[in-house]
Amino acid sequence: MSLKQKVESEIKSAMIAKDKVRLTALRAIKSLILLEETKEGYSGSLSADEEMKLLTKAAKQRKDSAEIYENQGRADLLEVEQAELAVIQEFLPKAMTDEELTLAIQEIINVTGAVSAKDMGKVMGVASKQLAGKADGKAIADKVKTLLNS
Repeated sequence: MSLKQKVESEIKSAMIAKDKVRLTALRAIKSLILLEETKEGYSGSLSADEEMKLLTKAAKQRKDSAEIYENQGRADLLEVEQAELAVIQEFLPKAMTDEELTLAIQEIINVTGAVSAKDMGKVMGVASKQLAGKADGKAIADKVKTLLNS
């Protein structure tokens, strides 16, 4: 079942349950999918990688907004963003633990032959592709930097 089908099914469930926050988040995901599918020069449905990129982007937007609202003391808006983020994360793969991330990046460093901070770009290129949707880009970059500098 594609992401679009899952989201449409969940939208129906949210409508029946009258869960407005969930419904808003699901409609936002569906909107992203439809926008991507109707882009100029695009044909067919989204691949699993493209779906993960969309969801990751949506989750990052919610996290960034939540952080801004928290800094501004807007608890009402913060709560909505966090609730929408929770819905989006249901469709993302389970995030890697710090230990799993360290092991995965260490393996990538060994494979690429990186030895110093100068090789960070080489490692980040591979790590970003392999760990897309499983770990936050900032967390990946921080871990690569730490491991290459030690």
